[in-house]
Amino acid sequence: MTFYRHSGPRSYLTSTMTDRFDCYYCRDNLHGKKYVKKDEKHVCTKCFDKLCANTCAECRRPIGADSKELHHKNRYWHEDCFRCAKCYKPLANEPFSARDDGKIMCGKCGSREDGNRCQGCYKVVMPGSQNVEYKNKVWHDECFTCFECKQPIRTQSFLARGDDIYCAPCHEKKFSKKCFKCKQPITSGGISYQDQPWHSECFVCETCRKPLAGTRFTSHEDHVYCVDCYKTDVAKKCNGCKNPITGFGHGTNVVNYEGLSWHEYCFTCKKCSLSLANKRFVINAEQIYCPDCAKKL
Repeated sequence: MTFYRHSGPRSYLTSTMTDRFDCYYCRDNLHGKKYVKKDEKHVCTKCFDKLCANTCAECRRPIGADSKELHHKNRYWHEDCFRCAKCYKPLANEPFSARDDGKIMCGKCGSREDGNRCQGCYKVVMPGSQNVEYKNKVWHDECFTCFECKQPIRTQSFLARGDDIYCAPCHEKKFSKKCFKCKQPITSGGISYQDQPWHSECFVCETCRKPLAGTRFTSHEDHVYCVDCYKTDVAKKCNGCKNPITGFGHGTNVVNYEGLSWHEYCFTCKKCSLSLANKRFVINAEQIYCPDCAKKL
């Protein structure tokens, strides 16, 4: 937006004649009368007002010889008509802006009309005011706020999600992955287990608190355990060999029956040692037998 100052009031040469002198138009004797000299012609004030006066761009009436005239780019105004089109402030001695639609405005109204509008409150951001520009958009400093906590960003760092702006803490809280154990955001690093994120410091044995990253471990009911603690505190005991059923190493398959468990390789006939996994069997006094051996009991 460009601000101008008008060229100042026009004051045509007016004077009185002492010798014989006639009006260029009506030939009236100008002796002792006021006249106007325009384009090297001497004109009485009456003819000037009727034939020569410029038309005011505001009120559309002639600007008479006795009126002060202001002009800008081939347009003319009475001094009192040269006002802001919005607030009607007199602009004879003030800077102003001339819009493409022909309106004349004071600096403040011109800024409001043509200036950038705040993306927060949609009011005009006045020149010289504190503001924030981001991706060719502008906000008042106090309107550039976090979408989540609604606090002004000011000098803080921020992140964008689509058209929404977030301060760093709110972005972290809302969009960072949450640790499966402590439910707090994971800001850096972390471990993924069964498609669940964990803090490295949270991925420890539930019993002894030993870090499990890079070691053998197992899980049970949303808790993770090192091998030793799982064997000791969690794993079921085989009804055959009485050792923990861990699922590690040899014999990962398990046979369960009426609350009792066996390693698959331990699920054999007590008498003939025939493997009974996926076969018919008989239990007698918590011992298992094949049908043939059971008949001989």
